[in-house]
Amino acid sequence: MSSHARQTGLRGEQPVACGAAAVEDSVPAGLSTRDDPRRRLDAQRAVSPVGRVSDGTSWELLGHRDALKVLHDWRTFRNRVSAHRSVPNGLDPPEHDDYRAAILPLLSPERVAAFAPRCRTIVARTLVAARRTGRVDWMRQWALPLAAELQCAYLGFPEDLQQALMEWSLRSAAATRAGDRQHLAGIAAEFEELSQHAISRWVDEADPAADNITRALCAARVLGHPMSAADVASVLRNWTAGELGTMAAATGILLHFIATDEVATIQMRTQPDRLAEASDEILRLHGPLLANRRRATRNVEIAGQRITAGERLQINWVAVNRDPEVFEQPHCFRLGRRPADNLLYGAGIHQCPGAALSRLVLSIFLEEALSAAVSLDGPPCFAQSPASGFARLPLRFAETA
Repeated sequence: MSSHARQTGLRGEQPVACGAAAVEDSVPAGLSTRDDPRRRLDAQRAVSPVGRVSDGTSWELLGHRDALKVLHDWRTFRNRVSAHRSVPNGLDPPEHDDYRAAILPLLSPERVAAFAPRCRTIVARTLVAARRTGRVDWMRQWALPLAAELQCAYLGFPEDLQQALMEWSLRSAAATRAGDRQHLAGIAAEFEELSQHAISRWVDEADPAADNITRALCAARVLGHPMSAADVASVLRNWTAGELGTMAAATGILLHFIATDEVATIQMRTQPDRLAEASDEILRLHGPLLANRRRATRNVEIAGQRITAGERLQINWVAVNRDPEVFEQPHCFRLGRRPADNLLYGAGIHQCPGAALSRLVLSIFLEEALSAAVSLDGPPCFAQSPASGFARLPLRFAETA
């Protein structure tokens, strides 16, 4: 083990791991730093915390403090950047606040806690099946089906819609990568049909006394009025388009970390009460969501760069969460960091309303995954922008650790 593999934590914390996950000092097994987008972003941020995205259509924020300024100044940096209505993500106050207030009860601590037993059953069953298979490509075989099953379970969608949900998610991701706006509009219309089908199914077939998130969403009221069918579909589409790919990516990142950082894995196994914190820290190191967009409403200067009214910019979550001006030894896994600094779920009025649900799912996944002995079974492949995480992740599962 190299001399940097174990270091002292902040504020009297227990020793922390800084081994395979420390891109600055060593390279995760099977990966080339040339292919690591985090390495490129770290280098860009060192030159300038603000730059142009590769296609030149918008600005990119790579610095943590600049990102916070944007996140907390919604009057200057608006969320409405698309011609298509997006509820609530693409709305601004006061409309955003009204819709968010209607949606938050559907993601309440009580609802999230009630989902935990079913979530654990789904996660455990998936990991047991993967372990029995032995050698798997997690991203190509298991990640998206698991995310879709969890999504359908929480939303109350019929189980047989999982395949349709996955196929829609893949088409949506492909259209996003291609920048095909016309195709994206058609895919949005497809999802409205899919969601209406799901809603009609549970209206006809589900137990009317059973609790159901989608039913509750349809009954939610904004300023005293029910949401339109189009707005309900938009909410479900945002949850699905945003969460399926991100959740799938997050599970791959967590498994890769377990497979490549023995010191941190031992630490997590001995501190099971800190797995939610550990999950957040792993995903700070390698964010599962690349960026979110904003639009400037006036001329403004960020880190010495003039941005004019109407220009678009995106906050690169992967880069800002590895900023050495905020995170000491940012490439190291370290429990005990200040939670408010981690922008995994954003900040400000648009902070992810589903953060508690995501933390529950990922901490359960991490706990179940830690019960297995898993190693790399070949070189992984990083996902390409605008995705994050891995496109391929060959793993070998052994007997219970």
